[in-house]
Amino acid sequence: MANVTEVSGFIFMGISDIPELQTACGVFFLVMYMAALISNLIIIILTTLDLWLHTPMYFFLKNLSLLDVFFVSVTIPNLVVNSLTHNNFISILGCAVQVFLLSSFSAGEVLILTAMSYDRYVAICSPLHYDTIMNGITFVVLMGVSWATGVFFGVLYTAGIFSGPFCGSNVIPQFFCDVPSLLRISCSERLVLIYTGLGIGLFLGISCFTCVVISYFYIFSTVLKIPTNKGQSKAFATCIPHLTVFTVFIVTACFVYLKPPSIVPSITDRLFSVLYSVLPPALNPLIYSLRNRDVKCALRRLQQNLCARYSLHLILQNICQWYGVSQVTSKFCSF
Repeated sequence: MANVTEVSGFIFMGISDIPELQTACGVFFLVMYMAALISNLIIIILTTLDLWLHTPMYFFLKNLSLLDVFFVSVTIPNLVVNSLTHNNFISILGCAVQVFLLSSFSAGEVLILTAMSYDRYVAICSPLHYDTIMNGITFVVLMGVSWATGVFFGVLYTAGIFSGPFCGSNVIPQFFCDVPSLLRISCSERLVLIYTGLGIGLFLGISCFTCVVISYFYIFSTVLKIPTNKGQSKAFATCIPHLTVFTVFIVTACFVYLKPPSIVPSITDRLFSVLYSVLPPALNPLIYSLRNRDVKCALRRLQQNLCARYSLHLILQNICQWYGVSQVTSKFCSF
C-alpha cells in the first residue's frame, strides 16, 4: 500500500539550484512579464476605445489579449518572487488555484484561436455573407462557449486532482503546478474523473487543431484563386498572424506536455516550461500589431486624442521650437 503523507504544500524544483542564476532568471522573466502585460493591455485599450476596431476580428483579438494577460499572470509573478526570494514553497490552496486558472485559460485560448480561424474562413471564403454569419450574436456565443468551456476544464482538473491525498515526495519537478506533475505524486484511487477530463481535453485539442487545419486548407485554396498579387497579399496578411500565434502556442504546449517525463528535468526543460507560459502572450501582440495597419492607425488616433486633451503638443512645440525642429512637432501631434 502506498505511503500516504499529509502535505501542507508543495516545493517547486525551480529553474536553477544556483542562487545567482536563479536571481538573474527572475529579473529576466520579470522584464518579459512586464513587456507581455503592457503590450496586451495596449491591444485591449485600443480595441475597446477605437470605434474602427469594433469588428469581430478585433473582438476576438481583445479576448485573446485578455486571456494572455490572465494566463501570464498565473505563473510568472510567482516565479519571479520565488526566484528573487529563493523560496519555492506553495500552499495546497495556491497550487489548486494555479491548476484551475491554467487549465481554464489554456482551454479558453485554444477555443478562441479556433474561433478566430473560423472568422478568417468566413471573411475570405464567403465575404458576401460575412456580416450575416458573423453578427453580434455569433461571436458573443463563440466567446461565451470558449470561456465557459475553459472554466469547465478548470473545475474538472482541479476537483479530480485535489479530491484525494498525495503520496511520497511533495517536490514538483516544475516551476508551477501542472496536471502531469501532480498526477505523479497523487495516490488517490478515484482518478477516473481526472483521466476522463484528460481524455476529453485531448479530444478537444485534436478537434480544434483539425478545425484550424481544415479552415486554412479552404482559405489557402481560395486565396490562390485570387487573380491579383495585391489581393493575395492582403488576404495572406490577415491570416498569417493568426496562424503564427496558433503555431507558437501549440508547439510550446506540445514540448511541455508531450515530451517524455523525467524525474529530474534539466535546466533546458525547465526554461522551456517557463517560455510556454510567457512566450505566446509576449509574442501575440507583436505578431498582430507589428505590421497591422489598423492597429497602427488606432494607436495614432489615440496619440492624437491624448495630445488634444492634455495639450502635450504645446509643450512639445515649445521644446522643438527651441531646437529649431518645429516641423517634427506638428507631424507628431497630427497623429
